[in-house]
Amino acid sequence: MEHETLFPLLCKTVDGDKKAFAELYNITSPQLYAVALRLLKRPELADEATQDAYIKIWHNAGNYQRGKGTVLTWMVSIARYRALDLIRYHNVRNEVELSDDAPSDVESAQTIKLGAEQAKLASCLDELDGPQRQAIHLAYVNGMSHQEVVTHLASPLGTIKSWIRRGLQSLQRCLSL
Repeated sequence: MEHETLFPLLCKTVDGDKKAFAELYNITSPQLYAVALRLLKRPELADEATQDAYIKIWHNAGNYQRGKGTVLTWMVSIARYRALDLIRYHNVRNEVELSDDAPSDVESAQTIKLGAEQAKLASCLDELDGPQRQAIHLAYVNGMSHQEVVTHLASPLGTIKSWIRRGLQSLQRCLSL
């Protein structure tokens, strides 16, 4: 379903079609915002990360490669990396402490909206081997770099990368069913 909807919109975005980009935004913005909010814990920073992600998507739509994942996965990774950049920026400047406080009302609403998708993802995650699941969780939920995952799991970098790559491939297969 996602491929049938998002890929044509992304292709039109490459050609500068603002209407297609607006539709792409309307369909995907709740997911991208939820990712940013989960990492940043502050709605104003999540808004900034999401906006920056869509600017990158608009300018780099032609860089999407079908063989490397779905359109949504590509877009979520852009939002995730932008959120991580904001965390690093604010931590370096000591301007803001991004803590693990209780979820905000906005985050709760986003969680409800994405409930069915999250349940499917949780089910697919449960099917992964323990090390794959843990490596993916550390990298994509906790926002750790591969090197930080290596340190945390005390495993070689090549092993961590393999666990994450194979785990993501398994998740993609499971989610497409």
